[in-house]
Amino acid sequence: MATNQTNTNTVSFPEHLVCDAPNDMVKRESTLGNLKYLVVGVMFGIVFVKAEIISWFRIQEMFRLHSFHMYGVIGSAVVVGMISVFLIKKFNIKTLAGETVQFHPKKFMRGQIYGGLLFGLGWGITGACPGPLFAQIGSGYVAVIVTLLSAIAGTWTYGLLKDRLPN
Repeated sequence: MATNQTNTNTVSFPEHLVCDAPNDMVKRESTLGNLKYLVVGVMFGIVFVKAEIISWFRIQEMFRLHSFHMYGVIGSAVVVGMISVFLIKKFNIKTLAGETVQFHPKKFMRGQIYGGLLFGLGWGITGACPGPLFAQIGSGYVAVIVTLLSAIAGTWTYGLLKDRLPN
């Protein structure tokens, strides 16, 4: 059992449930409480569809440097993320469960370059990155199920081999 500590509260989670997430969650989510993630996910998927982020043609335009659309969307997301992190830190904003959000320093590893190249190659070939996969499937692009299964297989393979990789 692994132990996550925040302030004076201590909760033990099974080892397979502990991750390097930016927030060291102390309180468990109820089954009904998890419903909010489903609602936000569906809303996020609708935004992806309406903004044409799931369009294979938009993604190809981006990689061929024919359109600014996707760069604008990605750039906007980066700016919103930066502002959000700044505000969370400045005003000590808590999670919905009332817990403090903790940011842990990240160490750069050479493998991130190789992983990014593989990620970009897969994104360019399939026209899909992991974020909009479910929105694409939900929009009727059934062939994307192959991409989803490949992403799951890649994640599983990485988990299996990560201790043997250079860093």
